[in-house]
Amino acid sequence: MKPSEGDVFYVRACNREFLEKGESGGAVAALLKFALESGSVDAVLGVKKGADIYDAVPVLITDPEEISEISGSLHCGTLLLSRLFSSYLEGAEGLRIAAALKGCDVMGLYELAKRGKLRLENILMLGLNCGGSISPETAREMLAEKFSVDPDSVKKERISKGKFIVETPEGEFSFPMDELEEEGYGRRSNCRRCMLKIPRQADLACGEWGVMGTEATFVEVCSVKGAELLERAKTSGSVETTLPVPKGLEIREKIEQSMLNLAADWRKKDFMALGEGKARLQKLVDETSRCIKCYTCIEVCPPLAGANVSDFTVDAPGKVPPSFAFHTLRYSLVADSCINCGQCEELCPMDIPNALFMHSFAVELQELYGYRAGEDLSVPKVAPMEVFLREKEQGKEPEKSGKW
Repeated sequence: MKPSEGDVFYVRACNREFLEKGESGGAVAALLKFALESGSVDAVLGVKKGADIYDAVPVLITDPEEISEISGSLHCGTLLLSRLFSSYLEGAEGLRIAAALKGCDVMGLYELAKRGKLRLENILMLGLNCGGSISPETAREMLAEKFSVDPDSVKKERISKGKFIVETPEGEFSFPMDELEEEGYGRRSNCRRCMLKIPRQADLACGEWGVMGTEATFVEVCSVKGAELLERAKTSGSVETTLPVPKGLEIREKIEQSMLNLAADWRKKDFMALGEGKARLQKLVDETSRCIKCYTCIEVCPPLAGANVSDFTVDAPGKVPPSFAFHTLRYSLVADSCINCGQCEELCPMDIPNALFMHSFAVELQELYGYRAGEDLSVPKVAPMEVFLREKEQGKEPEKSGKW
């Protein structure tokens, strides 16, 4: 059966190394290698293990034989790949790149494309089903205290069927994720709130949810480009495909819905803890008062890629902490484009819960206007705040639209 957009398959690598080292039949690694070997792309952007499983290192691969370096899972690394395209790869302007991407990575690419920061047509996206990642610090603490395992002894980890599983020389250990999270461990808070578990904005959406009776990857064909890649890889003997069993389709749908329901519960819990009205505002003022104005929250944010930090100068040079206006300006500029990637919080040296604040604002705007950042290439129908500020600087009367 020739793949076409909307089709679903079980896909399995024909390469023995990928079958042994990769996850779920090694299909993603096999497809990336074929894309590079066939000349469909010039390079593959991936993530490999650095010093240990907590050290996720980005790597740009041009030699197909090196694809095995990025096989397998790294749930304890928290990189956002989309920003690397604009910061180091010139927006894929003159380079065709393939990458295996989480939902937040794909959303980040869409937001960058809207701003003219990259050529989306030069990027081959293999989306990965994602239930979330775990920060390296939390993972180490969790393994030592909950698993009673030396974190440095862990050779491999994975999340499967609602459990976090690690392999050590002493054997395999696992705990249910919901139990871990009830005790303050588990996934990053932004991952728990994420409502994009299967990134169908990619060319192919790949994962293990719905696979039954075989070791393979469940692949949804989401674009013509994805269909062509899968067909050519199959014809070349790089992968083999079979049709999913009906029960697998049913299970996949149930898993996705269960994850979305859980995310909705986490949103309610996290946002309620912020309070409302003046109480929420005071919480924001108190938390951001620790800011040292390092600008990390701006530099790692995909929608703010290339932003000049001088645009955020609302105080006298060197004033620390900055006034609350510094934070309200940043929140305003990202309010309609936050993808809940969590980088602004993950990398904040003062542990300010930036992602929680930003995400709460973004969700309120989503509910108000029905617009969700990163889902497609459409732009908000309301006037973006950055346009408002730019025109105001130029002495123009900013165009107003909707409720802005």
